[in-house]
Amino acid sequence: MRLPLKVRGRDSRGVIFEEDTASENLCRSGAAFVTRFDVAIGSDLEIHIPHGHYASRRHEADFATHGRVVHVAAAAGPGEHVIGVQFTGPRFQRVFRSESAA
Repeated sequence: MRLPLKVRGRDSRGVIFEEDTASENLCRSGAAFVTRFDVAIGSDLEIHIPHGHYASRRHEADFATHGRVVHVAAAAGPGEHVIGVQFTGPRFQRVFRSESAA
């Protein structure tokens, strides 16, 4: 499921960053996304998903949590990285049904 993400944290040099990106993979316990920042394994990040992209009811709040980087790999684009994050705060509780199951 590709959803927009806003990610905040510190890169491997300790510089604070904030980036708008999208999930490459998303489940209840974590997410993977592409970033242009060099982020070290073990780094803590703040992750925010706007509700308008996944909520079925207007009163649902945006999803916000913290996560720890558990995987870093090179991405297809130059200077990009695929980051795998395990949620250490609230888990993503939204369930999506496959379009092929409809």
